[in-house]
Amino acid sequence: MQKSFWRWIRHGVLAGLTLITLVQSNAQADVKLPNVFGDHMVLQQGQKNKVWGLAEHGENVTVTIDGQSHQATAGADGKWQIMLEPLKVGGPYELKVVGKNTITFKDVLVGEVWICSGQSNMQWTVNGSNDADLERAAGKYPKLRMINFPNVGTQEPVWTHDRKWMVCTPETVGNFSAVGYFFGRQLQETLDVPIGLINNSWGGSACEAWVRRDLLAADAKYKPLLDSWAEREAQFKALKDKGDQLTEDEKKQLNGLGGQLSGNHRPANIYNGVLLSHLGYGIKGSIWYQGESNAGRAYQYRDLFPLMIKNWRDEWGQGDFPFYWVQLADFMGETPEPGDSAWAELREAQTMTMSRLPNTGEAVIIDIGEGKDIHPMNKLDVGRRLARWALAKDYGVKIPFHSPQYKSMEVQGNKIVLTFDHVDGWRPFDVAEPRGFAIAGADKKFVWGTAKILPDNKIEVSSPAVAEPVAVRYAWANNPIVNLYSKTGLPTTPFRTDDWPGVTANNTK
Repeated sequence: MQKSFWRWIRHGVLAGLTLITLVQSNAQADVKLPNVFGDHMVLQQGQKNKVWGLAEHGENVTVTIDGQSHQATAGADGKWQIMLEPLKVGGPYELKVVGKNTITFKDVLVGEVWICSGQSNMQWTVNGSNDADLERAAGKYPKLRMINFPNVGTQEPVWTHDRKWMVCTPETVGNFSAVGYFFGRQLQETLDVPIGLINNSWGGSACEAWVRRDLLAADAKYKPLLDSWAEREAQFKALKDKGDQLTEDEKKQLNGLGGQLSGNHRPANIYNGVLLSHLGYGIKGSIWYQGESNAGRAYQYRDLFPLMIKNWRDEWGQGDFPFYWVQLADFMGETPEPGDSAWAELREAQTMTMSRLPNTGEAVIIDIGEGKDIHPMNKLDVGRRLARWALAKDYGVKIPFHSPQYKSMEVQGNKIVLTFDHVDGWRPFDVAEPRGFAIAGADKKFVWGTAKILPDNKIEVSSPAVAEPVAVRYAWANNPIVNLYSKTGLPTTPFRTDDWPGVTANNTK
């Protein structure tokens, strides 16, 4: 076999299998806990928190913290777990786990814990963001902690990893997820409590990789997607079974297939390789920044994204915990005329999720992307807009948090009048006239419209080229030119009033 193939084996599939072997052999070894439990960790305040691990079959395990003591007995599979009673904000504490050996986790704080997940724009670090030098110099937040999980893709469950919690200092903050850091920092400065951030993001990842595979298989709409992966898996197995009889071309093909199969698009790969290692750890909620990799299948995302959220909630065992995401930013070249857009359709699918599931919310950033770069460097405003949702919805802070969102339309002669929710007044940026509106008649041909703000906060759109309008779109492009904000400064949510089939309507794999 080629060296590159064996390198993939070592760092891909066998990485997961090695961890599984560790779990199985642990039945004859010391008490162990997954790496999400460690020095400097933050536990979620005000709720019961699960602590779990492995020990010898029948071994008694005692877990103590802040006067609490809980016992469990390892089962035949070596697994044990206990539930801590709710803890109040504070620390530092020691969490001690005693079996045949003793493990002591030090500098444990109790506060608010959030998952930071998604693809590269969540993984993007403070070091790569605006004013990184100033952020590092000011990064003295000892009660703000983060753990970064590695990128492991496999169909086999991975029980633990080797990453550790980091305390926020000028030396460490550069390696924090930037969106996660700015979100967490805003929470801490507002609430004055410890903040723990679990960063499991993976650049380029597809939504289906975060979902349990049997859930996808149970829904016929994902059959083309799963069938396409089944073909690659079968091809890989057939080549692998040939062993030393492979031709040089077949070795290259095998190597290439191996890198697909251990990557971040294969259904359930990240669910097994990353998420399962800490799924069930006590959290307040999750923030999410992903969608770029699914933009070509935006219509499918309408169901896939809610399915993923429901999968996480069902298995976390904490009910409908808060789940807030970042809508895709503006990206790619600006277009001179209105048209179709896969990214606009993905944004639409994200917005739809708020009406599909409770306790969800969307931070709109259609104004702070960079046409030339899929990774806009302004992550500060992203984190703050997410923090508005959490502070208002989960912590009772009286602040605006929801971007203006289209509600309804009424045709009035040659004009369409739009009504919106979540408007505290309008503030067009740079010029007085709202920009980014397009209007069409029954022929479905959109032209730029003239928009006017009415005294009751409704918006009127018209064009001399459309005598009998039937539909309006706003910010409907990969990189739209728009300027309409609420009085608070939150950008208006991109929308369309029509439901005409889009460019991704038939894309399923």
